[in-house]
Amino acid sequence: MTPETILYICIAALVSLGLAIFMYGYKAKYNGKFKWLFGALRFLTLFFILMLVINPKLTTDNYYSVKPKLPILVDNSLSISELDKNGSVVGLIEALKADVALNDAFDINYFDFGEDINSLDSLSFTAKNTNISKSLSSITELYQDETAPILLITDGNQTIGRDYQYLGSSVKNPVFPVTVGDSTKYTDLKISQLNTNKYAFLKNQFPVEVILSYSGKGAVNSRFLVSKGGNTVYSKNVSFNESKTSETIAFTLPATAVGFQKYKAQVVPITGEKNTSNNAKYFAVEVIDQSTNVLVVSNIIHPDLGALKKAITSNEQRKFQLKKPSEAVSLLNDSQLVILYQPDRTFAGVFSELDRLKKNSFIISGLETDWNFLNTAQTNFNKNATNQSEEVTGALNINYGTFAIEDIGFSRMPPMRTLFGELEITVPHEVILEQQVDGFSSETSMLATMELNGNRHAIWDGENLWRWRAESYVREKNFETFDNFVGKMVQYLASNKRRSRLEVSSESFYYNNNAIKISAQYFDKNFVFDPRVPLSITVVNAENQDRTVYPMLLRNNFFEVDLSSLQAGNYKYTVSAQDQSVARSGNFTVIGYDAEKQFNSANVTKLRTLATNTKGRLFTTSQYEALSAALISDVRFATVQKSEQKIVPLIDWKYLLGLIALTLALEWFIRKYNGLI
Repeated sequence: MTPETILYICIAALVSLGLAIFMYGYKAKYNGKFKWLFGALRFLTLFFILMLVINPKLTTDNYYSVKPKLPILVDNSLSISELDKNGSVVGLIEALKADVALNDAFDINYFDFGEDINSLDSLSFTAKNTNISKSLSSITELYQDETAPILLITDGNQTIGRDYQYLGSSVKNPVFPVTVGDSTKYTDLKISQLNTNKYAFLKNQFPVEVILSYSGKGAVNSRFLVSKGGNTVYSKNVSFNESKTSETIAFTLPATAVGFQKYKAQVVPITGEKNTSNNAKYFAVEVIDQSTNVLVVSNIIHPDLGALKKAITSNEQRKFQLKKPSEAVSLLNDSQLVILYQPDRTFAGVFSELDRLKKNSFIISGLETDWNFLNTAQTNFNKNATNQSEEVTGALNINYGTFAIEDIGFSRMPPMRTLFGELEITVPHEVILEQQVDGFSSETSMLATMELNGNRHAIWDGENLWRWRAESYVREKNFETFDNFVGKMVQYLASNKRRSRLEVSSESFYYNNNAIKISAQYFDKNFVFDPRVPLSITVVNAENQDRTVYPMLLRNNFFEVDLSSLQAGNYKYTVSAQDQSVARSGNFTVIGYDAEKQFNSANVTKLRTLATNTKGRLFTTSQYEALSAALISDVRFATVQKSEQKIVPLIDWKYLLGLIALTLALEWFIRKYNGLI
């Protein structure tokens, strides 16, 4: 409280006292007892009212203790049960929860992780993948401004994600790994990695790359085989020793038949191997008899062209060609889709030939687009563009129903550049992205598709697609989200297939350590997506005829089902709409690969490196007492006492109004009771 405020309070007290004396000591005709009583009540009433006018601020200091956080990450993957350490992990968690001293010293939170991180409810040790780096990054982000050492309970064997041992610079708090499993290195020969294309073209060769690894003592000899349907299609003798612990084998296989082709890669086990489940791995390719040719026509050089090439060719079924307008005319008939990038008057021959051949097209406009030419070269849309440019972003139209689109965060993507003006589409169309300027809708289309007389077309008004692809990598650490979106655009525009009222999207095969998802869309008789009709999928195991029905869940403009619980095998499915005579059938194969069964010991080396880089310490499950003592005694994690100062204006103190009302009421009651009113 300031000296000035104290002075005002003193003046208020003197004024209140003077008025009370004047009213009841000088003027009043009451006897001595009532004079003093009424004078005191009036003094309090006036003083309280003047205090409200002055409104002094009251300051209070509250002191409290803040315990450091202790996030505990528990590996819930299948590898823990494969190492037969379920009991050790569960026992360690129970010990942590029962440790009174540790719980007094830390605010403890429990999480489990496999491919993703979750708040710990119960441990099942069934996760098909382990992503240690993702769990550490998530916890670091969650506790970025707090003192929070991380207790990591794991075997250290990671199957997906970035190499966690090098996360020291990005993990701000110390990590204390607790090793689960035997650290003894056993003799082991395994397939560490197998790379191949998902698609191959008929009568072509497709490449296969295999990395074999060996751990053990002494020299060993074995044989690597690739078989298909019981017949060996490739073989090679291999040898290893203590200095040669790995070998990369690259070869090609012929694509002789159309459709799904399944292969088995195997390295023959050696004597004394404890784990032989990592000696074999199944892989598959889908052989197709033709590819989708995508021709991109551009008269300028722009980073967008590179982004389009990468996104389109991420699917091996598609071939990409980049040509200038003068070179493109002769190639149009051999292309299923023609992308016209920022057309100008040199595209006149291309537009004439496209119209004659009735080809599908995808126009991408930008700052170099000649809209005076483009408005006359086609009749699907027009734009009264000026020479002024603007930055625009896109917002997904969730009612778009031509094909299934998942929101990849369009509204949060970096802005694109376009010429100022309203894009008017003059034919029936569907808008995918609505244009926004500074976060507000401009009520014009940014990306739209149209289907006329059996031909499909699209317009994307904006350049700098490459920024969107780069942003998807920043967010996801890969380009998949953007590439999948462009892939769906290309898949739709490159086809002239007649639309069905029930469209189903699925792969011919899946690996069982990845998500197995099937999506579908149901359209009414006017081919408008109808989210009100429930869809279900019936899945039948082709071997034992087990039948299971799953409901499909609505996600924006499509339905989806996750079948990741299916075991390896061949399956048939039927997607049907409730109370409608519409259904679609297909089949797929789930290829078995247990990534979590590839290990026979804990990876102590990586865990120790992680602990060292983050200034933590490595422990085992049998060293609980030492672990608990180290955490409690570490001065970096001491409980901190903090103070919180609150400044509250007196006018916010509601009790003062109650006191004013009370003094006035007492004065009135006493007067009334004694017949003085």
